[in-house]
Amino acid sequence: MGVTIERNATVGTVVIDRPAVRNAVDGRTAEALYGAFLELDHDDSISVCVLWGSGGTFCSGADMRAIGSDQTHRLEADGHGPMGPTRLAMSKPVIAAIEGHAVAGGLELALWCDLRVGSEMSVFGVLCRRWGVPLIDGGTVRLPQIVGVGHAMDMILTGREVSAREAKDIGLINRIVPEGSARKEAEALARTIAAFPQICLRSDRRALREGVGAPTDEAMRREFELGMETIASGETMAGVERFRDGHGRNGAPE
Repeated sequence: MGVTIERNATVGTVVIDRPAVRNAVDGRTAEALYGAFLELDHDDSISVCVLWGSGGTFCSGADMRAIGSDQTHRLEADGHGPMGPTRLAMSKPVIAAIEGHAVAGGLELALWCDLRVGSEMSVFGVLCRRWGVPLIDGGTVRLPQIVGVGHAMDMILTGREVSAREAKDIGLINRIVPEGSARKEAEALARTIAAFPQICLRSDRRALREGVGAPTDEAMRREFELGMETIASGETMAGVERFRDGHGRNGAPE
């Protein structure tokens, strides 16, 4: 089917379902991915999203068989990216659930997500290096933000495969889980995040995203503005009252 959405209470999981081509993304699939995340972002019942690839592969990148055909990728400076949602500013967290390969454009999809849960057999890399296919879905922007310039340059220049253990060591993935459990663990993490007060959570997420790369005084000012909007929403005072009543202590969701 290409792309499907599966909802479970407050968690929406987007599934890339093209196992015959290791979940490579052609133009039609990219449009479907963009549409699926836009739909979930507008769905008030969903608090956290998960991106997962069926059949043991997260995403092997752009479907190069489609390039030059009527299913080729969108190559425009504005609108959605060649891989779909990579320019979409989601208002909700997105977690990548990674089994197998997340390489080339698939790596860029994983980098677009807020968090990455990788199985112990997951593999990462700029494998498109060997075919002269550039990173145009945010890879050269997000990879150094996440792993640092040195590690990013290594991956981008060599195009080598990076194991789950190395990916965890350099901060490319946030969790390593047993093979076959990435989706289950990512959705469990999504439910934990969804249980927190969402106005504050999304505000702090936005402050972090907007603050990366900005001058410190500008980032601090924006953090304060967003924080004051959270306080004005009433959610903060409601949380203070719950704390006073003994709820949600020790960092646990209610």
